[in-house]
Amino acid sequence: MAHSLSPVLHNAAFAALGLTGWQYERIECDEQRLPALLTEATQADPPWAGFSVTMPGKRLALDLAAEATERARLVGAANTLTPLPEQGWRADCTDVDGVTGALRAAGGITRLTHGHATILGAGGTALAAIVALAELGLTELTLAVRDPARATDAVDCAARVGLKTETILLSEANLAHLAANTQVLVSTVPPAATEPHATALAAAPCVLDVIYHPFPTPLATAVLARGNRLATGLDMLLHQAFGQSEQFTGQPAPREAMRAALRAATDNLLELPL
Repeated sequence: MAHSLSPVLHNAAFAALGLTGWQYERIECDEQRLPALLTEATQADPPWAGFSVTMPGKRLALDLAAEATERARLVGAANTLTPLPEQGWRADCTDVDGVTGALRAAGGITRLTHGHATILGAGGTALAAIVALAELGLTELTLAVRDPARATDAVDCAARVGLKTETILLSEANLAHLAANTQVLVSTVPPAATEPHATALAAAPCVLDVIYHPFPTPLATAVLARGNRLATGLDMLLHQAFGQSEQFTGQPAPREAMRAALRAATDNLLELPL
């Protein structure tokens, strides 16, 4: 949480919307403390507008919610909680917006009709990517993982959204062939896992590398050198925040102001197209 850029985004949104007195703050909270925190928030004066939830609390946030969006249920996790009139919480997963927004704005992807995508890794970000890719029309998915035994949640998520899925070992895959035959490659694994294969993976026409610190990763460098489309974790962060802002405030997200604040906070590292 200490390195979170979410306060930059949401406080910029509040300022742009003229919401004086509104403030977005970090709260250190583990899973044991989360239920009590939510109970306290329902009784707070002034009332809380909502919570952003980070791992490992996203699954518990979904479990604790009185109501949940379909996409949160499909992912099996929630990154956004907003209050309900009956003093409960509504759960959503705007991480899905983060992936679709990043792929559309930075990756140039509008539709994946009858397309194939590859995801490296099978953690929480991979699940949000699966649901997002299905929204974009994906029909076939390859999961390249380091440990198939830990890919159960991702495989189940893909089944829920109706994707034909193949799971392969990352260490044994022909990554050059795989990348050349996929429309989108999403890497959710640490840079060290992709560094030996960066050149091969960069053959994919569009790559979403969720790691943005430090930037550029070896994979991002290889994609840019090849001239293919690159979307990043910073693009994801920005686009997922738009939906959160709208749920917190009830007003359209001030996208330009939020982007400007994020670019300033990251030394204009990336263009962050809208």
